[in-house]
Amino acid sequence: MRTFAKALSLLLVVGLASPVFAEDAKPFSDAKEINLLDLLPPPPANDSAQTKAELGEILTIQVTRTPEMAARAVADSQENVWRFSDVIDNPKFTKENLPKFSAFFDRVVETEGAVVDPAKDVWKRPRPHLYSDLVKPIVSLSKSGSYPSGHTTVGTLMGVVLSNMVPEKRAAIMTRAWEYGHNRIVGGIHYASDIEAGRIVGMVIAETITTHDDYKTEYEGAKAELRAALGL
Repeated sequence: MRTFAKALSLLLVVGLASPVFAEDAKPFSDAKEINLLDLLPPPPANDSAQTKAELGEILTIQVTRTPEMAARAVADSQENVWRFSDVIDNPKFTKENLPKFSAFFDRVVETEGAVVDPAKDVWKRPRPHLYSDLVKPIVSLSKSGSYPSGHTTVGTLMGVVLSNMVPEKRAAIMTRAWEYGHNRIVGGIHYASDIEAGRIVGMVIAETITTHDDYKTEYEGAKAELRAALGL
């Protein structure tokens, strides 16, 4: 856990202050460029004290979550930038009004799977409900490994990119991104260590793709379209 916290702090210091994609969406990076097997430690062992403690957290939330929390977790199963509509709080923040922005974020979202899925396939950490039949997920089940959380990765990644476009709302956007990841625990589909790893990976991806020329070009066009629509 200390390793995760240290890595997360370093990333913040250096400046990072089933989904549906467009048919031609191409990831900005992949596992060849960002090898998570080199970046992250393996997940906690199934019989470890940490996994048992994290299972306890899931079970506690399972009996204490409110209907509102449950509904929010279910809604956040969607992997798209429009889940940030509540913090952007502008009626023009829609796919129809923002075609360049929408196409750009299709690529951002696609990048998560290209980076994360190969590592999931190696580690194959069982989802909480596969480890304990006491866990009753309220979100869609997944056949992929639990570690790291892809949803949390993409939520963090989207949050970083979106907050760079709208720095006026950075704190609210990143708070929302953190909630997006935590809702995977609320939904009973991930452990806390999956979420922590996903946040780190999301920030690493966000930092890495800013060096790519195609990203820079599409980012500027999407940002200009968004800020114009929002009147910023």
